[in-house]
Amino acid sequence: MFRKGKTHEPKNNMRAKLKRTVTSVLPVAKTREGSCYNCGACCILPNKCKFLKFRDNGESFCKVNKFKSLNCRKYPRTQKEFLTADMCGFKFR
Repeated sequence: MFRKGKTHEPKNNMRAKLKRTVTSVLPVAKTREGSCYNCGACCILPNKCKFLKFRDNGESFCKVNKFKSLNCRKYPRTQKEFLTADMCGFKFR
C-alpha cells in the first residue's frame, strides 16, 4: 500500500542527496558489480557539482578525484539509491 506523498522510487533532490551523504559511511551493497564509466551522471545529482569538468573530447572527470567525498566514491552504494542506471557502469544483481 502506498501513502499519499510517499514513493518507493529514489528521488533526485537535496533530501535524497543528504541521505546518500550520511549513509555513505555504510558499506557498498555486495550485489553491486561493474565500474565507473566516467559519464558524469552522478555528478549532477541533484545539481551539477562544481568539480565536474569536461575534456575537449566531451569526456567528464572530477577535478578533485583524489580527494572526493565518500558519497561520490561509493555511488551507487545500494540499488535503492541508484538513479543513473541507464548510463552508469555499475549494476546490481
